[in-house]
Amino acid sequence: MKQVTVPVAYMPLVDAAPLIIAQEMGFAEAEGIALDLIAAPSWSSVRDMLAFGRVDAAHMLSPVPVAMAMGLGGMSTALSAVSVLSVNGNVIGVGKPLEARLRDTGYGFDFADPVRAAEALAGVRDGPIVFGVPFPFSMHVELLRYWSRATALGADGIEIRTVPPPLMAKALAAGDVDAFCVGEPWGSVAVEDGAGALMLPGCAIWSFAPEKVLAVRTAWAETEPDLTGRLMRATWRAGRWLAAPEVRTTASELLSRKAYLDVSPELIDRALSGHLTVSARGEQRRVERFVEFHSGAASFPWRSQARWIAQQLRRSHGASARHDPDAVAHVFRTDLHRMHLGSVGTDLPGASEKVEGAIRHATPVASAGGGLTLLPNRFFDARIFDPNAE
Repeated sequence: MKQVTVPVAYMPLVDAAPLIIAQEMGFAEAEGIALDLIAAPSWSSVRDMLAFGRVDAAHMLSPVPVAMAMGLGGMSTALSAVSVLSVNGNVIGVGKPLEARLRDTGYGFDFADPVRAAEALAGVRDGPIVFGVPFPFSMHVELLRYWSRATALGADGIEIRTVPPPLMAKALAAGDVDAFCVGEPWGSVAVEDGAGALMLPGCAIWSFAPEKVLAVRTAWAETEPDLTGRLMRATWRAGRWLAAPEVRTTASELLSRKAYLDVSPELIDRALSGHLTVSARGEQRRVERFVEFHSGAASFPWRSQARWIAQQLRRSHGASARHDPDAVAHVFRTDLHRMHLGSVGTDLPGASEKVEGAIRHATPVASAGGGLTLLPNRFFDARIFDPNAE
């Protein structure tokens, strides 16, 4: 098999691990490809590099292909999310001034209760809380808005400001933002720098949120089906490798390299293990499945996830958001996922949509191999999203 180089854009985050591991551990080579991994300075750069053909694939925020299909953001290139690269992995944190006010009220930074966290923030704010987020179309924004609308914070209780993930700690320390929602390791960097404290993991709001996707131009997927399949299989195998607890040390060391995240392996291990340090006082909290790459069909691009994202975007952007429900759902390419991964031992779900928020406990479901169990998938306020009721 002739080796082909595939240029791929990514942001330096723990959840870029499937791409980095695919290249470093030989999963890409086994598929006859080499990944030319290009670190981008911002999510807008990642989007533009993919849309304009500078790269063939990208580590992408899950709402971006949906937003583009809805005519949001000024980009019209059709993108396809062929796999989910990661589920969960975000943290919500506050700067030192808010941390001090919260501690004065007795708030204990339990890193678990979103209702109590919102009540505590609402009780100490002087006005809307300015949250730094990596990009306007991101799961970070959608989780914050979903949380604020359903709690004491209120829909008007937050303001959103865009800050690239590696600059989040500096923006917090400078007072440019009051708080943040960002992917690891950049929340932990803020803690280590003494800039603030962590309040919640993103999974406390939605326990199985699709965070990053493997995105390609739809035209490229159609004209290069063989390369698309090779890339998808390499990243899927990397995600499966990452699911084994015994590889965490190796994974952390690989990701920590200067060419990739350029932070200490210990900070990366916090996310991979779910053992997070939430404040400069050294307070530790454990989060089960803080970030997930494989288990529970984590890589499967459910069309109901795309529909949920579209519903949230419509709520925020109103008439400016173009919406054909079926066309938007098709951005999450269950068809290509089945086509390219069905032959490598992937136990694929029998359905392409599900009721989001309805799984309270690990649940066996119908699948190609008959052995698939979906992990808990619930929203903190116990609501459900039925894609058939749109």
